[in-house]
Amino acid sequence: MQLYLMRHGETEWNKERRLQGQSDISLNQYGRELAAKTAKALAGVAFDRAFSSPLARAYETARILVGERQIPLVVDDRLKEIHFGSHEGIFFDQAKRDPKDPLHDFFLAPASYIPPEGAESLEQVLDRGCAFLAEQILPLEGSCENVLVVAHGAFNRSLLNSILGIPVEEFWKISLPNCAVSILSLEQGHFSVLEESRIYYNHPANGRP
Repeated sequence: MQLYLMRHGETEWNKERRLQGQSDISLNQYGRELAAKTAKALAGVAFDRAFSSPLARAYETARILVGERQIPLVVDDRLKEIHFGSHEGIFFDQAKRDPKDPLHDFFLAPASYIPPEGAESLEQVLDRGCAFLAEQILPLEGSCENVLVVAHGAFNRSLLNSILGIPVEEFWKISLPNCAVSILSLEQGHFSVLEESRIYYNHPANGRP
């Protein structure tokens, strides 16, 4: 079975380099265009199932990808982006410049990141991601050939890093632009990465914060 793990299209907050987290920001027009280009490139893939984060930017991307396919599109809360609590909406560059900012380590020293009150840790995001894979994806092996999952940058990285053995110190090693698709193979309960962070348009958009 192949799992197509995709990041959502661009939003205005992506463009403004603001931290979205679980704030429910919609796609902008360019984000819809990127999703449409990706959908066209993957039109020949016979998806059996599709899953999406409930956040609007991911769900709309998933709807565009599913298109006219008569398949289930299941929303799962565990696919949401990492939660930053009251710090959502901050500008990346401001936090990166200020060592006293609670989100400074998230960007520049992720192994030392301590989430502020009300926010999630990277470990918590990985835990819910692994629970999603165990409960929703692993049981499909043998009955499905191609499955689509549309989620978010930090969430997708946490899964890819775990599968590839990338340590948390190198959390940002993989660039994941908007609408980047990573293709995973599932065989006998084991995931491997066949293709990492592929885009189907010309210039990568918002690959890293």
